Amino acid sequence: MTKETELKQAKSRALLLLLAATASFVITVFLPRSAWVDALKAISEAAMVGGLADWFAVAALFTRIPTPFPFISSRTAVIPNAQKEIADNLAVFVQEKFLNLPSLVGLIRKHDPAQKIADWLVSPVHADQLGRHIVQLLGGMLDFVEDAQIQKFIREAMHALIEKVDLSKSAGAVLDNLTKDGRHQELLNGAIEQLAVLLREPETGRFIAQKIVQWLKNRHPLKEKILPSEWIGEHGAELMASAIHDLLADVGNNPAHQLRVNFDEVVKRLISRLKSDPAFLEKGAEIKRYLQNDENFNLYIGELWGELRDWLKRDLSRPDSVLHRRVMAAGQWVGNALAQDAALRVSLNLRMEDAARKIAPDFAEFLTRHISDTVKNWDAGDMSRQIELNIGKDLQAIRINGTFIGGIIGGLLHLFSLLPDLLQWLAA
Repeated sequence: MTKETELKQAKSRALLLLLAATASFVITVFLPRSAWVDALKAISEAAMVGGLADWFAVAALFTRIPTPFPFISSRTAVIPNAQKEIADNLAVFVQEKFLNLPSLVGLIRKHDPAQKIADWLVSPVHADQLGRHIVQLLGGMLDFVEDAQIQKFIREAMHALIEKVDLSKSAGAVLDNLTKDGRHQELLNGAIEQLAVLLREPETGRFIAQKIVQWLKNRHPLKEKILPSEWIGEHGAELMASAIHDLLADVGNNPAHQLRVNFDEVVKRLISRLKSDPAFLEKGAEIKRYLQNDENFNLYIGELWGELRDWLKRDLSRPDSVLHRRVMAAGQWVGNALAQDAALRVSLNLRMEDAARKIAPDFAEFLTRHISDTVKNWDAGDMSRQIELNIGKDLQAIRINGTFIGGIIGGLLHLFSLLPDLLQWLAA
């Protein structure tokens, strides 16, 4: 049953009761007078007056009712005439009762949203729903965005990032951080270890032996024909590898080795030059200009979005979407983390309270202004009709109650009017 049908039925019931009271009054006018007829006439007359008065009161809320008295007619159509006041008062009511800080903070503390989030996310079904919704959202966004605008945005963002970075000084700062506490010596140790492993490889020995033999052939061709060049190359390679291995072992075992000291000095000079040498600074600026102006580089940046978009579309259309699995796994991980860590839940709830305190005033002001402006822009007749559809059925009960109460009061007043005659009868 629609609201309009319910309202019509409620009006019909109130009208039928009023007509019944009116019919009773009309009938009593033509009946011979008696105590019962007078009583029925008084009751029906008062019921009719009560029903008509309440009909006027209810109807005057929504429509203009013409009367011979202008000061009365001007006070009808209460809701349409008070549209602006209703809009402002409704907005203030929503702000004061629903969007005030104590209510919002109390709501967060009462319902413990962090716990509810955890309980929801730990369920595989809910995590799967989250993944599906996000995948659908991403798919819709990919169809909505314009490729040219995204590519332009990526290029401009990349250019802005490059412009802000001083490549030479940044490289110097990175190296400076890497060399703190002698961490660059660990790189040297690793290089020494890898070189030692390389020297122990048979292929390395054969390579060095071949180079020695080749050197003899190129520099001393006559001696090479006389001397056992293959033997010299083989043993020379062993001797060279052994000497280098001993040197590397000495460097590896001696933190104060001169090679390490020299390595420190080289690194320090390089860091200093990267930070202050005009030649290095100019080279960094040159690289920046190249990156910003190179056609191939900018074309590559633009193509990145196309490749990413195509990959995303292919993945999102697959039943076993990687993104869906990742979002689902991330959702469950967050849910488990919240479920297992009470301190984290408390912290999250406190962050929500802080966010409510910061956002609520501006949001409340925006929403109340939106409510007020929206209601003011409604058609007054439509607004009145909508309000009547929602509360009119209950207001018809006022008409029914007014008819009954009027009849009861009319009966009591009639009995009160008979009190003098009753007293005289008793006195006689």
